Amino acid sequence: MINQVWAVVPAAGRGTRFGGAVPKQYLLADGEPLLAHTLQALLSHPGVAGVMVVIAENDADWPGWGSFADKPVLSCVGGDTRAASVLAGLQALPDDVRADDFVLVHDAARPNLAASDLGRLLEVGRADPVGAILAAPVRDTLKRAGDDGGIDRTEPRERLWRALTPQLFRRHQLSRALLDASSAGVEVTDEAMAMERLGVRPLLVEGAESNFKVTTPADLARFEFELSRRGS
Repeated sequence: MINQVWAVVPAAGRGTRFGGAVPKQYLLADGEPLLAHTLQALLSHPGVAGVMVVIAENDADWPGWGSFADKPVLSCVGGDTRAASVLAGLQALPDDVRADDFVLVHDAARPNLAASDLGRLLEVGRADPVGAILAAPVRDTLKRAGDDGGIDRTEPRERLWRALTPQLFRRHQLSRALLDASSAGVEVTDEAMAMERLGVRPLLVEGAESNFKVTTPADLARFEFELSRRGS
């Protein structure tokens, strides 16, 4: 039997950068909310046991799914920040998810996750005492801007990576890292940043550039194009 993990999907954000009245995780692509595509990508993998979706209080758009792809979907109310929502999701996981079990955290609006990338993350990350994240090497030339908008210098891109999700860590370690950052007044932008503050070094697992986050209307159009390619 495959050793499965649970996933936490923070979906309490309003997606203000995207604009519009509907949070971006509920925008439709091929007739289904983005969140549905994200859940399908996670739960269709045999290594994922179930998902805890973290929603906003009084979320009128939440469809109330109890299962997806014949696997359990649970929900809980999140906080004012991503970190607070992830922590709420970790705390709400079923009792049979042990403190030292690995848990995935994946963006609600990152629906184009490849099964091969997820499988590689699970294989590599669970073999490491800390865990791992999907990431992509920086391939563009990077410029450092001055206060006047001019270029101050070119930054070396060697050894620089863009953090993606899912990110894979042990339940208790990640909870402790998020609590520690909150107590210190540090707003972490991803789970790996919280873990780094504890002095540990998560592994980088290269993932596909197509595992993008939908943050603008152009991103949504790109995902719809990706969906049309699958059906062609």
